[in-house]
Amino acid sequence: MGGNGMRMLRKFVFWIHLGVGLLAGLVLLFMTVSGCLMSYERQLIALADGFHITPQEKTKDIQALIGQRTPSAVIWNRDPSQPLALQLSRTKTEFINPYTAESLGEGNAFVRELFKTLLSLHRSLGQEGSLKTAGKSLVAAASLALLLLLISGLILWCPRRWTRSSFRTMILFRRNLKGRARDWNGHTALGFWSAFPLLIIVTSGIVMAYPWANALLYSLAGESVPNTKRLSEPKSPSSPNLIGVDAALTKVKEENPEWQSIQVNLSPGTNATFVVADSHRGRPDLRKTIHINLATNTLLKTERFEDQSPARQVRTWLRWIHTGEAGGIWGQALAGLASAACLALIVTGYSLSWRRFTKKRVI
Repeated sequence: MGGNGMRMLRKFVFWIHLGVGLLAGLVLLFMTVSGCLMSYERQLIALADGFHITPQEKTKDIQALIGQRTPSAVIWNRDPSQPLALQLSRTKTEFINPYTAESLGEGNAFVRELFKTLLSLHRSLGQEGSLKTAGKSLVAAASLALLLLLISGLILWCPRRWTRSSFRTMILFRRNLKGRARDWNGHTALGFWSAFPLLIIVTSGIVMAYPWANALLYSLAGESVPNTKRLSEPKSPSSPNLIGVDAALTKVKEENPEWQSIQVNLSPGTNATFVVADSHRGRPDLRKTIHINLATNTLLKTERFEDQSPARQVRTWLRWIHTGEAGGIWGQALAGLASAACLALIVTGYSLSWRRFTKKRVI
């Protein structure tokens, strides 16, 4: 392709980049601000709750801890200074001192509600009820728009001539710039440094947002999409079977010495499911599900991450890659910085567009 052809192509890509950015920018603004603020959601909620229990020699048995409540699940934490969690419903959790069975309440209500609102903004622009579907559709479309912006931006980023000087100009932040030069430099350099993590975040988000993208993932691996749709919201059992839970819990702890958290899903029957995590919640590969017969305290089945199909493993990882939690605290930091960079790209992009359309260009 000749010089004129390349100039025409860059011009075409530029106007696509500009038009898509102007149309999707406001929705992306909500998504990036909420995503950035949620970077350390888990740690900030724990800090706001402020739970710190004085460890004692022995914990209470499961019946004393639950009392008259009917939780659907009970979650133990390896940290002896942290409380037991009773999952009373999908949105309600009560914390219990495991040594005294004293109720510690439901945590910091304000902070939890704040992050719930941020999550709603991130997923559906804060819409509920009949408008929630429309909000989710806009968010999903904005994710596709961001993918297009990243690809077109990388094309536009490429210097016309690959020299050391031009390359440095495109990737380094320069001081003492003003006006359009400052915005262009920030937009270009930030685009370079944030492109790769943003591509990972937005691609994982698209797979989670669109059924066709999810189906494509499984199709590329030669697999069919599993049916994981919930028919209804799980309800707490009216009278969960607690006989044998303590013995089964002891057995699970002994056979999984590296456990960090254990969740037992209660039911009226004699079988119970223990979900054991050997690391933080962003590591699905270090999580297993153990089925135990409480009457005989015998192992029925163990489901491990490596037992899943390749596509299912990738799909599971995407959830935690999207939030950065797959990489622990540093992964969360990277996701937060990428969201902040995306916010800056939106602001500088709008600023450059405003200057283009409202001021005469000097030739």
